[in-house]
Amino acid sequence: MAHPIKHFVTITRHRHKVIANCAKSGILWQGLRHDLSKYSPTEFIPGARFFQGTRSPNERERELYGASLAWMHHKGRNRHHYEYWNDYNPKTKQIENVKMPVKYVVEMFCDRVAASKIYNGKDYKDSHPFEYFCRIRGKHRMHPETEALLEKLLVMLRDKGEKATFDYIRKMKKQYAADWNKTG
Repeated sequence: MAHPIKHFVTITRHRHKVIANCAKSGILWQGLRHDLSKYSPTEFIPGARFFQGTRSPNERERELYGASLAWMHHKGRNRHHYEYWNDYNPKTKQIENVKMPVKYVVEMFCDRVAASKIYNGKDYKDSHPFEYFCRIRGKHRMHPETEALLEKLLVMLRDKGEKATFDYIRKMKKQYAADWNKTG
């Protein structure tokens, strides 16, 4: 049974948390544009159909059909997903991970924190985003420098909390202003 209203409320609550996190990081404009593709029919309809409320509907779609068409659409349009940053290397003739611009790594961090808060609810702890990250850490799914920066931010969140981590991100933004503004 489809749950369009529950799905709409969940993705909108998530998006609002990402917007708040992006504002704390100094990237409000990115937050305002975050995940708009989730409202497109290609992503919204399967999201409502496979809605469960405790995890991504894409996971259920994968279980049933072996792949998630909604996810493939989503990752190809949203630069804060490391899966967006894979490309064919003409030298090695293989698909390889590309280093993400810092601003998208920060948005990915904001996204993971928000998702952990939505799916864990009142049981959320600052360690949850790091624990989720550990499922893929070291499996060569993202560029090593991208993975190292994301891990650094998630460990900082786990050990020092949100305020210290967002303060660090804002300082990092100033320090790496030239790289930060690359569109990638």
